Amino acid sequence: MKEIKKIAIIGSGFSSLAASCYLAQSGHDVTVYEKNPTIGGRARQLKMEGFTFDMGPSWYWMPDVFDRFFADFDKKTSDYYELIKLSPAYRVYYGIDDFITIADNLTDIIFAFEAIEKGSGTILNDFMAEAKSNYDIAIKDLVYRPGVSPLELITVETAKKVGQFFSNISKDVRKKFKNERLIQILEFPVLFLGAKPSDTPSFYSFMNYADFGLGTWHPKTGMFDVVRAMESLALELGVKFKTNSNIEKIIVNNKTAKGLLVNGETIASDLILSGADYHHTETLLDQEHRAYSEKYWESRVFAPSSLLFYVGFNKKIENISHHALFFDVDFYQHAKDIYDEPQWPKEPLFYANFPSVTDKTAAPEGMESGFFLVPLAPGINDTEALREEYFDKIMDRFETLTKQSVKNNIIFKQSFCKNDFVSEYNSYKGNAYGMANTLLQTAFLRPKLKSKKVKNLYFTGQLTVPGPGVPPALISGKLVSELINKQFSEQ
Repeated sequence: MKEIKKIAIIGSGFSSLAASCYLAQSGHDVTVYEKNPTIGGRARQLKMEGFTFDMGPSWYWMPDVFDRFFADFDKKTSDYYELIKLSPAYRVYYGIDDFITIADNLTDIIFAFEAIEKGSGTILNDFMAEAKSNYDIAIKDLVYRPGVSPLELITVETAKKVGQFFSNISKDVRKKFKNERLIQILEFPVLFLGAKPSDTPSFYSFMNYADFGLGTWHPKTGMFDVVRAMESLALELGVKFKTNSNIEKIIVNNKTAKGLLVNGETIASDLILSGADYHHTETLLDQEHRAYSEKYWESRVFAPSSLLFYVGFNKKIENISHHALFFDVDFYQHAKDIYDEPQWPKEPLFYANFPSVTDKTAAPEGMESGFFLVPLAPGINDTEALREEYFDKIMDRFETLTKQSVKNNIIFKQSFCKNDFVSEYNSYKGNAYGMANTLLQTAFLRPKLKSKKVKNLYFTGQLTVPGPGVPPALISGKLVSELINKQFSEQ
């Protein structure tokens, strides 16, 4: 008879939730410890004054990854939540009465490209065929490998595409397209990977297939529907959840993880899995048990932090779509302000999301909920004065570009920035998305799922494999669970 192991999971983000389900399915006694009052990690929900906001992830891409997760438990996503395909997927603003609408299907997107740059429609069609090929290799195979060995990347299919690992998205796109706006739209999806397009290998064009090929979706009442679904599944499988449970120390004896110090109480466990920030988790260990030095973390390229605003308006907002990107300023200067010369951007790009356009429960009747995001350099100085200054900057531009007055219609506003990412999520330098997927931070070159120094200590989430994003988080939870089960089967 298989021995049941007591497993403690730190954090309740997507990767932890996924791992808890897989480990409970294998028969283990699993408890999830969350420092905050509610579960979900960065995907928590904010409810205030009749408005509802997803506090973190707001794009539902790669629906096949979610389907694959639930199928592993003989379930379907539709057993837990309803998906709506957004039409249009999103809109990109460049100026007053100057925007590009991204449709919910590739045929219309090809027509839109052709109307802007003659001949680009055919080029886009070919580009997307290559992107789909990369998607099939990456998402259906490569990302489901645990980053243990460089040999994981060597397959018949990747051998044919080796050149794509040594060129980059920016260079590749510019060879094919001349119009700067089309180039920016094609470079945009890799920002989800946390790095500049010029630092992201060409192979990652699979993100363009995720965008144009698979489309942009929305769970009926927001991304928190996915958190609820995974929690429901976990509870069905016997997982226990403990909120308001701050982890003070990982207890190690004879180089083996033995338990946790939680709110002053020692809790014994056979194995510890952390879905919390990797760097922070290692600070819960004595120095000799840490696998990565401070110098190592300082040398890594981290994804941006973000300045977020959750805003309630007492009227419906005009000339908007569910998702909107505001690229009316210099795209590349803002990237430099994040990665090359870290500073608050003089002219910030920003993203706006109006969930109440699709979901009537997101705001009281006749009102609108708005989520605004400005990418920032991790580790940047964060003050209330700067937050307010930048809110005024983006709202002035928003009013101009959408030709309406909205500032006097704000009845609720809450900000969230670098300091909050640190205090709420113990995020290294307040990063919002994890460690960037550059060539030298891909697959086996990322921090390991299994501790190199402490037995029975494992990690999952966006600082390890496969990388940033919600779908990769689900995959990370699966990968680490497989490693844990393999260890137990060999004992």
